[in-house]
Amino acid sequence: MVRQRYASCIQACSACAIACETCAAACLKEMDVQHLATCISCDIECADLCRLAERLMARDSPLADEVCRLCAIACQACAEACSKHQHDHCQQCAQACQRCVVECEALAAGA
Repeated sequence: MVRQRYASCIQACSACAIACETCAAACLKEMDVQHLATCISCDIECADLCRLAERLMARDSPLADEVCRLCAIACQACAEACSKHQHDHCQQCAQACQRCVVECEALAAGA
């Protein structure tokens, strides 16, 4: 069973990964994809780190806190990239990333 300390962070990481995957896919369907290249790249990296953090927390890995610290950095970068665009999928992704930053930073800090 996953320790209770991870529950809200796992949920935030899962929601963020889904938002990032959704955003990347939607960005690829926009007219000016090149303008969204940084956003797409950040989405992919953020989703990958969120999924890794989820798996490590689920296993109660001793590396979970460090990966969550790195995940928070990726989520912050993704939130900043996505917030520059007015597309709904970008704005929703930025919000999910910000929630994940809060959760991952709190976990990494031992809260």
